[in-house]
Amino acid sequence: MTVLVTGGTKGIGLAIARRLASKYGRIVLAYHSDDAAAEAAAAEVNAAGGQALTVKADVGTIEGCVGLIAEIERQGHGLTHIVHSAATIYPTTLLGADLTRFRAAVETNGLSLLYLVHAAQDMLGRGSSVVFITSMGARIPSANYGALGVGKALAEAIVRYLVAELAPKGVRINGVAPGLVHTTSVAAMVGGEEAAQAVVDRAARSNPSGRASRDSDYASLVEYLLSPDAEFVQGQVIAATGGTGVIG
Repeated sequence: MTVLVTGGTKGIGLAIARRLASKYGRIVLAYHSDDAAAEAAAAEVNAAGGQALTVKADVGTIEGCVGLIAEIERQGHGLTHIVHSAATIYPTTLLGADLTRFRAAVETNGLSLLYLVHAAQDMLGRGSSVVFITSMGARIPSANYGALGVGKALAEAIVRYLVAELAPKGVRINGVAPGLVHTTSVAAMVGGEEAAQAVVDRAARSNPSGRASRDSDYASLVEYLLSPDAEFVQGQVIAATGGTGVIG
């Protein structure tokens, strides 16, 4: 089996790829530009029991998604599942945004889900699963989060609309919203590593479950959604946040 993880060389995407490595074997790590991070991520996935393939692609464009899927097809291993974790970080208000940058970010954070599934539709078969990594920010506005939150909200709507077209083919599509974890994306959003750690610490103190989010919280959920046990789960966005966003 082959699993494509976009944004799979860093942060949440990499944590998911490591989790899936020993179970699914061949993991395609799609990334935008950081070759060194891709090489390091592939080594981590291989060490976790997988067989990593890295593919550089801009999934924020139709052409990038078509090229990514074409490369996977060229490799001749097929494609079983997709975990779409890639995102563009552009911290901005809506009215203060550079609209060209905002549009590009929303395309990557939202429309790219459709681009990817559209390109891969002939490779996905009965039992395949698509999991979109979303955010509670898609539903709960916060400062400077608009380009990411609006894009994620758009993709959540795409998830629901695609159910009607994918379910008859035996293909599932769902979303997972992880809790706040310390990643390079969070650091870029809040202004650096120190600020990111302070935000994560504050989130841990206020979490109804009394702790910070762990990689296993969301990665195990993705693993389940890819499994045959989740055959009847369709069009859902499942939060793994410890209650944040639901309580307080």
